[in-house]
Amino acid sequence: MKTKQISVFIDNRPGRLASVAQVLKEAGIDIRAISMADAPDFGIFRIVVEDTDRARAALKQRGFVTEVNHVIAVEVNDRPGGLADVLAVFAEHQLNVEYMYAFLTERAGKAIIFFRFEDTDRAVEVLQSANVPIVYGERLWRSVR
Repeated sequence: MKTKQISVFIDNRPGRLASVAQVLKEAGIDIRAISMADAPDFGIFRIVVEDTDRARAALKQRGFVTEVNHVIAVEVNDRPGGLADVLAVFAEHQLNVEYMYAFLTERAGKAIIFFRFEDTDRAVEVLQSANVPIVYGERLWRSVR
């Protein structure tokens, strides 16, 4: 029910983000979802790819510092209030969202939002009990092709 995400820590200077993308290109890794956050001295480039282990190995081989975390991919209705409905479930169960990012799928009327929680296992339980669709594994990759 969880999806692996790679966080790549990069210097906050021109060209470093391009070099991460180049490493992934050379390794034949297709990025499915991305998020970029910055701090004064470095950035955190978060990516979801189909082959996390291969992507991480390629990045580490080129000297990038990486970390793998779990996120939960939730299918949300792509309409006004779709996000509000899911966030209401989290609020009702006192679950704090650390961060999130989204992308649209080829499925009409649906979006995928990746959520990071302090307690991912509890978040999965809450989502399941509220019948909120969690997308993972092959179903996640099929939704974006």
